[in-house]
Amino acid sequence: MICYGFFTQCLGAGIDVGDVEKAPINYIAISMFIIFVLATLGITYFSSKKSQSAESFYTAGGNITGLQNGIAIAGDFMSAASFLGIVALVFTNGFDGLIYSVGFLVGWPIVLFLIAEKFRNLGKYTFADIVAYRLKSKPIRTISAISGLAVIVFYLIAQMVGAGQLIQVLFGLPYTIAVIVVGILMICYVVFGGMHATTWVQIIKACLLLGGSTFMALMVLYYANFDLASWFEKAIANHKSGEAIMSPGTFLPDPISALSLGLALMFGTAGLPHILMRFFTVKDAKEARKSVFFATGLMGYFYALTFIIGFGAIAFLLNDPNFTDSEGNFTGASNMVAVLLAQVLGGDIFLGFISAVAFATILAVVAGLAISGAGAISHDLFVNVCKNGVCDPKLEMRVTKGASVGIGILAIILGIGFENQNVAFMVGLAFAIAASVNFPIILLCIYWKNLTTKGVFWGGLIGLISVLTLVLLSKSVWVKVFHFPEAIFHYEHPAIFTMPLTFLLVFAISKLDNSERAKIDRAGFKAQDFRAQTGIGASEAIAH
Repeated sequence: MICYGFFTQCLGAGIDVGDVEKAPINYIAISMFIIFVLATLGITYFSSKKSQSAESFYTAGGNITGLQNGIAIAGDFMSAASFLGIVALVFTNGFDGLIYSVGFLVGWPIVLFLIAEKFRNLGKYTFADIVAYRLKSKPIRTISAISGLAVIVFYLIAQMVGAGQLIQVLFGLPYTIAVIVVGILMICYVVFGGMHATTWVQIIKACLLLGGSTFMALMVLYYANFDLASWFEKAIANHKSGEAIMSPGTFLPDPISALSLGLALMFGTAGLPHILMRFFTVKDAKEARKSVFFATGLMGYFYALTFIIGFGAIAFLLNDPNFTDSEGNFTGASNMVAVLLAQVLGGDIFLGFISAVAFATILAVVAGLAISGAGAISHDLFVNVCKNGVCDPKLEMRVTKGASVGIGILAIILGIGFENQNVAFMVGLAFAIAASVNFPIILLCIYWKNLTTKGVFWGGLIGLISVLTLVLLSKSVWVKVFHFPEAIFHYEHPAIFTMPLTFLLVFAISKLDNSERAKIDRAGFKAQDFRAQTGIGASEAIAH
């Protein structure tokens, strides 16, 4: 089943995948897929009774425990792209393929120590709530919503294309119909179940993926007699790069690109709207800290499994005449090695299980993205910008659910439109925007007393335009999409340039701002800081 080209595209620029090939329908995978869909629709029906207010829709009423939220957060990151893509990168590049694992994982201590607790104490539904706490609401929520939606849209396109290709192969459906099916399921989960349903879908999916990955890793180690030394020797002997797979420099030989990608992955994690929104689903800052602790542990374990599975694929598949030619070259697509290995280790039943879990991961991620996008449109733009913060709760819920439907329709349209495009840059762009715009704004807002409305608005706007422009001028778009002969911007990843730029602009503009509004912004820092540390309400913080 050659159905996973997209996932590696999402994770590694330069791995270009063509059209998805249809294969014989896997009825086992279809059966498991149907069971999962029916189970999650049952969760959605149950959750619909708990999603009647804005608070319950966006945050599940704050009743999710730290452990549950940690598993759900890990589920957001342990996506099909992470599983299939990182395994493929390790299979192709050896140790260098782990740069994404390391980048994702290292970002979580930043979230834990710098953001999680204060973020939970200051916010309500979206990350714009934190920035707008002491700054002027309308311009701040506007730039925050635009930046957040930019991240969400690029992330959403990637997931929709992957899901459409997966269903296309499993069911033999035309790609367009497959994307529409995914979009409709996403709308049902979000509109009727809200954050409560999305959380439990993510929890179930995370447990299934961890179980499947654990089984694969144990089987790899079992067949290698749990002898790591001989296992590495076999991988080195089988791979065309030989001992080079044990050294860095095979995937991103340019140090600027490697450092830029690392910065985007590390700091972008702390600026992803759909991840930050999960801190509002727990009751207090202590549970938020627990969420990050559990999520970090689960993701560390998961990425260790992808390492084992990736090198296991090198050791097993490159030594199998069914997958290599007479010269020992791999004859399959590198992006499907995890699936091929699943079939080798567990037959069609395990192949069906991994295929169904891969689809489950996508559904969970797109649902979380849709809720986050609906919050930006309804809570930030409609309620607080258009309605000046005064809105009938019933009207707000109608707008929220309407926004969810609209995002679902937009996701379907974009998923269809980007079917044949190289979308490798999209996930990278989502992290680059989050690292270059959202992270600097959130960090300075929480910790810097001299931050002003003008600094955030103009610094964030210029930073957003800069990161979009540099990606547009890079090889991923300028050459591969627009077909110009040479890229104007010669690096694949812009974060090393745009993140410092945003920090510098926000700092400089805020320092130079002597307006009356700036005085109010600076004076509000003490009240904000008191609330961030204690979690008490605004009036008590101001009085203190």
